[in-house]
Amino acid sequence: MWSDEEEEEEEEEEEEEEEEEEAFSCGEVKLSYMEDHMKNKDRLEKEWEALCAYQAEPNACTVGLKDGNAKKNRSTAVVAYDHSRITLRVENSQGNSDYINASPIMDHDPRNPAYIATQGPLPSTVADFWQMVWENGCVVIVMLTPLVESGVKQCYHYWPDEGSNLYHIYEVNLVSEHIWCDDFLVRSFYLKNMQTNETRTVTQFHFLTWLNQNVPETSRTLLDFRRKVNKCYRGRSCPIIVHCSDGSGRSGTYVLIDMVLNKMAKGAKEIDIAATLEHLRDQRPGMVQTKDQFEFALTAVAEEVNAILKAIPQ
Repeated sequence: MWSDEEEEEEEEEEEEEEEEEEAFSCGEVKLSYMEDHMKNKDRLEKEWEALCAYQAEPNACTVGLKDGNAKKNRSTAVVAYDHSRITLRVENSQGNSDYINASPIMDHDPRNPAYIATQGPLPSTVADFWQMVWENGCVVIVMLTPLVESGVKQCYHYWPDEGSNLYHIYEVNLVSEHIWCDDFLVRSFYLKNMQTNETRTVTQFHFLTWLNQNVPETSRTLLDFRRKVNKCYRGRSCPIIVHCSDGSGRSGTYVLIDMVLNKMAKGAKEIDIAATLEHLRDQRPGMVQTKDQFEFALTAVAEEVNAILKAIPQ
């Protein structure tokens, strides 16, 4: 069943690479910047220190910390800003509240978020999560955490293992689950709004081996994962939902890598990864939590640019 699909994917991947090669033909400059960055540990250290001192303005989180909402947050350190949060329609909400700990992340278009960065659902927020998926027209979910890590719950199991589950007015039906490799798998869901009887297919890409506060073993596996995500997403204009456990460290690292590579593929002449990260932190607190994650983002971007440059006929 998968062989035809994989053949098609090969063809699509070749087309995609050709498009990217054109945009990356001025990539040598960018690559030398990235490589210099990684060799020069002192520069990296200084840049990370400056990022740690960076304060987003405005940065109030009063709605998320209100009595009724505080229990919906996994961490008090990562709560959606008042000025940059996803709001649910109160009339469709299970708890008559518009709050979910999720942030719209804009790239270049201030009206249309490219991503929604959010925490992994809690048992009490699963219906809110599916309501957010529905109301924002989302069709792709990127999940970057195992459900449990070293005995600690990272995320509630928010989908059925077989058949369907009803979460408030949203019925989620598991259509298929395909294991791509040891590191990630892909699930397809049929999402139905029981009030309106409308349906939609949602694809979840689940990266299994990226542990909290850490980085993946190799950037190649994450870059392969990103390609699969973007192939499924291509041509859409809805935001991609990205979540880990608290929706900041791993989620921020993934969004940073994806955003920078997308800018490059569109032919951006200047790439400033630290400035891009500040732009992310203006929209959600704590995006990219450790220096290792920041360095991993630089490495992953350099590796992808390098791979594309190598593929360009000289």
